[in-house]
Amino acid sequence: MKMMRTNRSSTATAGHLCLLLLLLTRDTVAFQLTKSANSIFSQRRIHHGAIISSRCDCVFLRVVYGAICLVVKRIYDKKKNHYFTLSSLTLYTINANSRNRSSETTIRMTAAIGFIGLGIMGEGMAARLITENIAGQSEDTPLIIWNRTGSKCTAFQERFPDKHIIIKESAKDVIEASGTTFSILSTPEASKSVFEGDDGVLAGVSEGKCIVDCATLAEEDMKRMDSAITAKGGTFLEAPVSGSKGPAATGTLIFLCAGSKEIFSTIETSHLAAMGKASHFFSEEVGYGTRAKLVVNSLMGTMMAAYGEGLALAGAVGLDCDTMIEVISQGAIASPMYALKGPKMVKHDHAPNFPLKHAHKDMKLASDLAKSAGVEFSVMDQAEAVFREAREDKDLNVADEDFSAVFEKVLGKSKK
Repeated sequence: MKMMRTNRSSTATAGHLCLLLLLLTRDTVAFQLTKSANSIFSQRRIHHGAIISSRCDCVFLRVVYGAICLVVKRIYDKKKNHYFTLSSLTLYTINANSRNRSSETTIRMTAAIGFIGLGIMGEGMAARLITENIAGQSEDTPLIIWNRTGSKCTAFQERFPDKHIIIKESAKDVIEASGTTFSILSTPEASKSVFEGDDGVLAGVSEGKCIVDCATLAEEDMKRMDSAITAKGGTFLEAPVSGSKGPAATGTLIFLCAGSKEIFSTIETSHLAAMGKASHFFSEEVGYGTRAKLVVNSLMGTMMAAYGEGLALAGAVGLDCDTMIEVISQGAIASPMYALKGPKMVKHDHAPNFPLKHAHKDMKLASDLAKSAGVEFSVMDQAEAVFREAREDKDLNVADEDFSAVFEKVLGKSKK
């Protein structure tokens, strides 16, 4: 539709009309969307899946946006049991930089949030979106989920029987039904398969779709996904997380982001804040989030290997390991990881929060990154070798145990 320039004297009347519509419908979601319309149009940001690709300072358009929200969010395909977006809503608006030129803006909007991957990390993260009232609170704001093992979706849905959670048959279906979709899969192989499959993530991407990938992958993997998504008109945010099962469940993860600044700015204080205690944006160039994550995880793995050797030495020379764990906690080398893992390690309790095989995968990726950057990495390379030996030791069989199980490999290699 063609938008006409309006006189600013109509602002009050337009505002009253929009408010009246919201009061009559008693619609909380529409109110939130309309309330944010000003910042969306003036700052080119995204809100609940809406993407505005050009600046606009037109008061009338803001009112129309609020009215559109009321209509679009009511569109519900009961037969397919999913919310869908307008395939293409084109508005002709006045460019803020020129009174005589118009620009074509494509908007895609939906309040539905998607989540792909309900494993050790994803289950806790998705649950936080529910418990923190980001998604699933009404039929208008469902959480739409998919997992390679379907039973996990059913279990998740049963965990929140009073919430609006929709299970889809494929990753493609999740993307098509959602405005913004989060994805976190365990390995580069799993991620590639789900992303590129016939019913995968990329197959569901179209103009205006937003994808936030929270997995730890190789930098090239993230860049490949970004290129493929943007080529189809979507937007991509790289957002690997620092933290394990516990922080995922308690909402204390740390997001390490790169890519779309617009997505990040919009979800930082809502979606990301519900799932994490901190979020960092490194660059609009995809890859920097992964680099940050590999630095963190390679250091963490090296610390764990060294800690295991320290405890093994303490026990071998007759020191009480519990006392040594206390001593370590009181000095300059105190670490939350040591305090959490130490007591379990000496009891040989390695129930998985962060599987050893995944820790080794990250350490190997970090070693490869260091080589490509020409960085001396011999200490961390040695730690990676110890993790690799533990992962490949079939008799030890700790690949699926917590990464603290590297301690068992250290003990096994020690002299009796």
